[in-house]
Amino acid sequence: MRRFALLALILVTGCAQSPKSEPDTREVLQRDALARAQIHTELGAAYYGTGQYSVSLQELDKALSADPKHVPALNQLGLVYMALGKDREAQAQFEKALRLDPDDSSVNNNYGMLLCRRGRDQEAMRYFDIALRNPLYRSPEVAYVNAGLCARTKGDDVRAEDFLRKARAIAPDQPQALYVLADIAFSKGDVREARGLITRHLQVTSPGPESLWLAARIENRLGDTNALASYGAQLNRRFPNSPQARLYNQGSFQ
Repeated sequence: MRRFALLALILVTGCAQSPKSEPDTREVLQRDALARAQIHTELGAAYYGTGQYSVSLQELDKALSADPKHVPALNQLGLVYMALGKDREAQAQFEKALRLDPDDSSVNNNYGMLLCRRGRDQEAMRYFDIALRNPLYRSPEVAYVNAGLCARTKGDDVRAEDFLRKARAIAPDQPQALYVLADIAFSKGDVREARGLITRHLQVTSPGPESLWLAARIENRLGDTNALASYGAQLNRRFPNSPQARLYNQGSFQ
């Protein structure tokens, strides 16, 4: 009888403990799926950053296969589709991400950028505002810059300048803010302020043809022929086939 009682006790105890193992197993599987989603999302972002969009899409597909509700992967997928000019697909991914996490600042910022690109600037500003209201947003200067760019595309330089100065208050050397503020200052005739801003821009980032052309136009306006020649030489050396190099060689500075 004792043996039967002991056996019964073991069986009862085993039955009582077995449900515990199921949640533990599920939790391990969930953690594993999340880890795989994070790794493939990071790889997708890295390939996106180097312009390898097809490989990026493959990595993000793996991320979402591991976790279909992984918001960073959906967000990154939206960016890849934007880069490919597939705005409808990008919109679908951003909206799916926002249904899962309406307060995600990165998604709100990127969706705002997409809406602005599609001419829906008023809606875009609402999403930039949501992004900026989040006190945990790690890069609010990005949303301020995008809001500034959006305002400028609509011809509102006053509002654009306000956003861009707020971006610089957080990140003084934010390259886009420096460039656009220099361009705004130049358009207003504040040539010396424009020079200071574009000079700093060229110090903190690798210049593109637009930056060198603006710098050349500023120096032409100020009458500094040596600086003008220097920027012209850089344009011809780095970007010989660019429209900016052609304009410089034609002397068309207006």
